[in-house]
Formats: sequence, structure tokens, C-alpha cells
Amino acid sequence: MSDPDSSFGTERAFFLKKLRLSMLIPGIIVFLMWLVKICELLFELDLARLGIFPLSAKGLSGILFSPFIHSGFRHLFNNTLPLFFLGSALFYFYSGIAVRVSLWTWFLTGLSVWLAGRPAWHIGASGLIYGLASFLFFSGILRKYFRLVALSLLIVFLYGSMVWGIFPDIYQDVSWESHMLGFISGIILSVVYRKEGPQQPVIEWPDEDECEEEDEISPKSC
Repeated sequence: MSDPDSSFGTERAFFLKKLRLSMLIPGIIVFLMWLVKICELLFELDLARLGIFPLSAKGLSGILFSPFIHSGFRHLFNNTLPLFFLGSALFYFYSGIAVRVSLWTWFLTGLSVWLAGRPAWHIGASGLIYGLASFLFFSGILRKYFRLVALSLLIVFLYGSMVWGIFPDIYQDVSWESHMLGFISGIILSVVYRKEGPQQPVIEWPDEDECEEEDEISPKSC
């Protein structure tokens, strides 16, 4: 007979290990974002030119680098907590597909901004944040798995007001294109990966004939 305390301790250790691992990659990205901003100030650099400039060869590198570039500490801080939380949630609940979803969100958002954005420098991680939030919300709804639906509702509770950021002229000096296109990228990826990752458990009820046969052997088996 297994010891309940031992079983609880094992489950707790597994949970903590999985939680730490889920925070690793988002934590590294956030650390790099802050490191870039600090280096920019210390060495008096202007790294905005590493952002995305639509339909321009000089702006293509921004698809890779723009999430690390921020206009100021307020911009950086506003993106830090959402990116860390949403990224950690993705790697915790969708560990099997989290890397692919993150990379595709990063690439699709950046490329679509380069193709369809206004002729200006687009910087910051907000497009990635909108993509992750969108994926987590719609993926939970599509899978109809209660744990993931609960996560979807939590996303709405914490970040529901973000939806206003996808509309032009709501916020001044904000790349609403990054928000909108990141949001759309998340929807697309939630559909593409709906059959991969965690799924709603399938409950199999015993067949009536099997139940009758087992009932002859043991009346309490069904």
C-alpha cells in the first residue's frame, strides 16, 4: 500500500520541477530584453533601427530582433510581466508544442508586420504577447478541456482589456498592427495545433454486453 505522504511529495516535486522548467525560456527572453535596454543606455546606443520597418530590406532584421528593443523602461516593464506569465503558461500547459508555437508566433507576427505595417519603426514584444494570449485563449476553447478552458478564462480576466490594443488610434504611438497581427497569428496557430498537445480526456464507458458478462462473475464489477 502506497504512502499518501510520499505520493504527495512526489507529485509536489514533479509540479515544482515542471514549473521551473516552464519559466526558463520566458525568463531568458525577459532577461535579454532588460540586458539590451541597459546596454543601450550605458553605451548611448539607438537600437530602434533593429526594429521592423515594413517593406524595407533594412527592416527585415527586425523580425528577429524587434521583441528585444523597447522605447523606454516603461515600455519594457509593461511587456515584462505579461510576456513572462503568458510564456510560462504556454510552456507549462503546452510543453510538447510550446517551442514551435513560440517560434511561429514570433516569425508570423514579425513577417506580417513587415508586410502590412505602417512605414515606421515597429519595436517591442507586444506583438508576441498578443500572439501568446490569443493562442492560449482560443486553444483552450477549441480543445474543450476544462483545465485549458479555465486558463482561457484566466487570460480574459487578466488581459481582456488588451483587445482594445488591436484597434487603430485607441492608443497613441503604439504599433496596433503588431497587436492585431500577433492576435491573428495566435488564432491561426491555435487552429493548426488543435490536435497536438494536451487533449480533453476520453471517458470510455463499459459496453453493456461486457458489463452483463462480468456481472455473472462479480455483481459489483460494473
